[in-house]
Amino acid sequence: MEVGSSKTRGGARIFRVSGPVVIAESLDSRMYDVVHVGNDRLMGEVIGIEDDQSVIQVYEETELIRPGDPVETTGEPLSAELGPGLLSAIYDGIQRPLPAMAENGTFIQRGMSIPSLPRDARWEFVPTVAVGDDVSGGDAIGYVQETPHFRHRILVPPGVSGTVREIRAGSFSVTDAVCVLEDGTPLSLMHRWPVKKPRPVREKRWPDAILVTGQRILDTLFPLAKGGTAAIPGPFGSGKTITQQQLAKWADADVIVYIGCGERGNEMTDVLVEFPGLTDPKTGSPLMERTVLIANTSNMPVAAREASIYTGITIAEYFRDMGYDVALMADSTSRWAEAMREISSRLEELPGEEGYPAYLASRLADFYERAGRVETLAGGEGSVTIIGAVSPQGGDFNEPVTQNTLRVTKAFWALDDKLANRRHFPAINWLRSYSLYREPLTPGLEASFHGWEANRQRLMDILSQEDELSEIVQLVGSDALPEDQQLTLELARLIREYFLQQDAFHHVDTFCPLEKQYLMASLILLFSAKAYRALDLGHGISEITAVPSKALLARTKFEGDYTAYCEKVRKHIEADFGALLGGA
Repeated sequence: MEVGSSKTRGGARIFRVSGPVVIAESLDSRMYDVVHVGNDRLMGEVIGIEDDQSVIQVYEETELIRPGDPVETTGEPLSAELGPGLLSAIYDGIQRPLPAMAENGTFIQRGMSIPSLPRDARWEFVPTVAVGDDVSGGDAIGYVQETPHFRHRILVPPGVSGTVREIRAGSFSVTDAVCVLEDGTPLSLMHRWPVKKPRPVREKRWPDAILVTGQRILDTLFPLAKGGTAAIPGPFGSGKTITQQQLAKWADADVIVYIGCGERGNEMTDVLVEFPGLTDPKTGSPLMERTVLIANTSNMPVAAREASIYTGITIAEYFRDMGYDVALMADSTSRWAEAMREISSRLEELPGEEGYPAYLASRLADFYERAGRVETLAGGEGSVTIIGAVSPQGGDFNEPVTQNTLRVTKAFWALDDKLANRRHFPAINWLRSYSLYREPLTPGLEASFHGWEANRQRLMDILSQEDELSEIVQLVGSDALPEDQQLTLELARLIREYFLQQDAFHHVDTFCPLEKQYLMASLILLFSAKAYRALDLGHGISEITAVPSKALLARTKFEGDYTAYCEKVRKHIEADFGALLGGA
């Protein structure tokens, strides 16, 4: 993330240092200006001004700096560089490219400043406007074929407009002017945008198209819309990170932005090692060709952790403005909130609940509100879907970060450590989770799969009945129950093990298309209806559960040619129960 030329104003000096918070005197700056602190020129941001003193949060470790060291301001807010070269990139929290920094050693050097987009790369620019055309903010003046399957549209920055006086095709770097307007304004392949300022749109639209994740429990029971928001809270070890990674791999989005915000280094290492080797199921090319990774691990400075969230959402909005569907994974917002708490305590602000700052709720709301399905400034349509993981201490969903997240998100996927301990993955508790997008998404799903909502409701009814019977079973055992309730328990087990459980590491089961989900649910409910019918006609539980087609149901999720296999299973169910009922 590059900033403008630095300049010392009035001989500003450090007055006080408290961890990542530095107070400077005589600094002629505005709120949120980027500054360079100390002789090592550490990057920071002005977050408070009182009289002659400026409060700065520093994005790097502040060891070795002391009162009296110089402070310089750039006069510009923290901004992201947006242009060709973003895809496949791996950044830290303030958009410094990690691979480029690794060339200078294993550890990030203090005060290191590297352009976010490579200046030596050349891109073939193809104009789509001509001399004399009027353009305004959000319009595309041309494109660059960034990858074989991704067309990177070059946009006029918001707030800029005019008539094209000159435009050129050819090979350019991101800083070269490819277009000049009548008033002399040059337009290059990249522009910069303040990360804490949402990019403008014409209007927000109601999300009514499902974001296909390929995870059965999510798509079937608790669907998420493109442009929607979802929270994945869960205690340690319940599978938040692997769920986020599954969504990043398989979500039906054009671009993926994955933010590792304060996560453990080994988890981010898994992401950085695994993602470059993944194949995009849409194109057959590497998945990294449509992915941007932002890695800010738990041992990195807390101020940069806070900035990583804003950097990621700004990049997501940029691709949205091109007319693409973007999925942003933030893992986890709890670490972001902890960074805010630490900064707030250094500022000696009045603490709120559990020590979090009083503005925690508004910061979370501001972040999630930047999601949405929108009409862009150019008149197209794009979306940003935000999926944020939450790590409540001890799995307590009543803690402030989880509760404030629930107020602003419309899909809640509650992870359960008890399910994880039973090796049930994804460990999403179907009784605590919900989605407020189900109603607007139902018409589209029903148009493609008749009976989708009825299937979903029947699955949930059986699972709810199992929960009601569970306390009785713990007291007297399942054998003491009436046979119809014993059958309900058996059918609920089929739903849990054959449908809800999904193997993230199986080459087939890791992703389940909507059609396969619909067929699997229909087969289980067909088996359920036949089983209840057989029970009504006097057949025992042991007879019903011994039919051969039950074993075939278990293998459905591992079948690649699922259409033919599901038809085969359906015929076996009909034949098995036909023989059983015929005997009655």
